Amino acid sequence: MSVDVTLTAPLPPGSWLGVLGGGQLGRMFCAAAQAMGYRVCVLDPDPASPAGAVADRHLRAGYLDASALDELAALCGAVTTEFENVPAAALERLAQRRPVAPAAACVAVAQDRIAEKTFATGCGLPVAPWIAVRGDADLAEAGPACFPAILKAARLGYDGKGQARVADREQALAAFAAMGGVPCVLERQLALALELSVLVARGFDGRCTVFPVAENEHRNGILARSIVPARVPEAVAAQAIEAAGRLAQALGYVGVLCVEFFLLADGSLVVNEMAPRPHNSGHWSIDACVSSQFEQQARVLAGWPAGGTRQLAPAVMLNLLGDLWFPQPGGPAREPDWARVLAQPEAKLHLYGKHEPRPGRKMGHITVMADTAEAAWSLALRLERELGPGAGAAGH
Repeated sequence: MSVDVTLTAPLPPGSWLGVLGGGQLGRMFCAAAQAMGYRVCVLDPDPASPAGAVADRHLRAGYLDASALDELAALCGAVTTEFENVPAAALERLAQRRPVAPAAACVAVAQDRIAEKTFATGCGLPVAPWIAVRGDADLAEAGPACFPAILKAARLGYDGKGQARVADREQALAAFAAMGGVPCVLERQLALALELSVLVARGFDGRCTVFPVAENEHRNGILARSIVPARVPEAVAAQAIEAAGRLAQALGYVGVLCVEFFLLADGSLVVNEMAPRPHNSGHWSIDACVSSQFEQQARVLAGWPAGGTRQLAPAVMLNLLGDLWFPQPGGPAREPDWARVLAQPEAKLHLYGKHEPRPGRKMGHITVMADTAEAAWSLALRLERELGPGAGAAGH
């Protein structure tokens, strides 16, 4: 698979870069690109989108609005995405006139768990045992060795949505029906030691750079914490980095790609999934790395060499969920006590400009840095306790 669009020369600062999607990833891309002197146009239908609020221009239209797509292509020298569920038809239309990174064909693989697992296996990389489920007959053939398992919708699932833990075939059939019979994968549950992720930036010239491996902890399917560098042997980190680079090269990927892994209790590593964009587990790079994942995204899109990925200090990233605004379940919302965070010189607060907090909604993050990994971890845990449920893994 290859990308058939390239830049004939780098786009100089002052040029326009386009983004499909208006969430927090687009907002952070805007900040990085604008710091380098670029102007950014965001296409997103939400008039209150976090990225649209800071972009140089906000096209308020649907992703398949032909006139808006044409306007974006006419204005911008190149276009990227900030979430993987952008309709492929939108990317294909833009690619007729402008370089689009990542390309529609690459995004299509990451949009579908069946295609994604098939692709990883074809690259010689291990994944958890799984079967494609397109109907009850597929589950009828699932033997006891397939369980316990997780039934996952093949498309449009994220942050634990579209998933169900199932102990046997009967539960799997019920969960499949509850999901409306959409295509799914039945993935065998494995004994996990850790969850890891690797961010790769690959340019139009095929050159890859990688960030240090992150160790991730999830709660209710949502990332709670990322610890960097991951507390794993060097050989495991090297294996994850090699596998992520192999996937990016095989895809002919251009842009920033996140590859998530499971480190199993027996020490082996398996590919979990890919995200064709910057990733929540890479937000630490804004403060603790020579170049952030968003600067890499802007550099790649504009045709420049990647920036340095050297880590400047050990870091722990804590997600801030909307639960933090509701100390009493069902009670009124109140602004969290940010003074506890801002009083700490080693903590960096990032809020995403979302006006409506909701339980489970990503509202921001904190990056804690220190001279040692132990000190960063200790301060992160303290902030979790002080802020309460919704900060990292606090309250779980």
